[in-house]
Order: sequence, then C-alpha cells, then structure tokens
Amino acid sequence: MSGWSTHSGLAVALDRENVDTDQLIPARFMSTPRSEGYGDFLLYDFRNDMYGNPVPDFPLNAVPNASILISRRNFGSGSSREAAVYALVDFGIRVVIAPSFGDIFASNSVNNGLLPARVTETEADAAIAALAGGAKEVTVDLTDRTIRFGNTTLEFALDDVWQQKLINGWDDIDLTRNHKQAIAAFRAQHAQAMPWAVQVQQTNFRSAGRDTVSQ
Repeated sequence: MSGWSTHSGLAVALDRENVDTDQLIPARFMSTPRSEGYGDFLLYDFRNDMYGNPVPDFPLNAVPNASILISRRNFGSGSSREAAVYALVDFGIRVVIAPSFGDIFASNSVNNGLLPARVTETEADAAIAALAGGAKEVTVDLTDRTIRFGNTTLEFALDDVWQQKLINGWDDIDLTRNHKQAIAAFRAQHAQAMPWAVQVQQTNFRSAGRDTVSQ
C-alpha cells in the first residue's frame, strides 16, 4: 500500500444516509477473486437498473473518474465485509467524506489506503449542496486535515494513528514494526523484573528414531 499526504480529484455527492456495506458491494459478487477487481460491483444496485443497464444520471456513472465521494451519516454501516472497501478502492475512490462511518468499515478503509474523512452534518450539507451542479475539483490534505474546494475549506476529524498509517502507507503490522525497539526494551525490562514469568520450556520430540530437543 502506498502512502499519501495530499490528493486532488473530482468529487461527487452520494446524497444518501446509511449506505451500508451490502449496498457498497452486494453479497452475490463476493465470490469473485479480488485479483479480477471489485470496481464494477461498487454500488451495483444503485448504478444499474433491474436489467443491469447503467443509470446514466447516477453520480458515479455520470463522473466515472471521480476519486472523492461525499455522502451522509453512517456510511459503511452493516456487516464487516472488507470487500466494500475493495470495491471503492478498485473503482478509484481515495477519499470518502461523511459525518459518520461504520467503525469496522473505517478501520478497513485506513488499512487499504482509503481516507474516511469525518465532517459535521452542517459541513456535509454544504459540500453536497456545492456539488448540486456537478462534480468539482477537491483537494484533501492529510497533513493539516483539510478539504478545499473553491473558496471553501473544511477541517475533517481523523485519529492520529490512522493519519500516520495513511501518510506512511502502513497497515497494522507495519505500525507494530515501527515500535520494535520500544517493544524489545519492554520485554527486556519485563524479563528482569519478573523472571519467574519468563519460562523456557524444553520438549522432547521423538522423530525418525532420534530425540530432538526444541527450546
């Protein structure tokens, strides 16, 4: 995963509350290998009619190169399927702006390089109203946590650790490795302070007619 600090792209509005993960990618598509890409399945039942034909005026059909999505509260609620984030990322979405997100969805987003930018209800209203006439160029800055479009600048909320992970392109394992010196120091201190808690176990294994001692 590549880190990033600033992204500029076209933003479109999805003026809906409670867009859940089943809407982001219906379950019937989740048997498809990730290697084939999930972008075509993003919001499939909104983007297409009952016959599978694209709905021309749906925002992501009207602006297929959009990379920023502005929506309403409780975005990404529902089941914990990470495929919902895959669908957004594979489509080309880098930022989702909304007043609130499903907790697991937001965590999955950060681990896949997608920013869940949390703004107030009033700010979401203003941003969606600004996009009523069509897509606009928007710049999102992770460093100062701002969203800029036209003469408007909004600040978004983001956990400090998530900000660090997105900028550096880290997942949870990378984040842990970054603290390996502190972890090693703690283990050494712990072993010295409570040696009885550190046990070395020896187990005899009999294999191929000989004993092997593992420690």
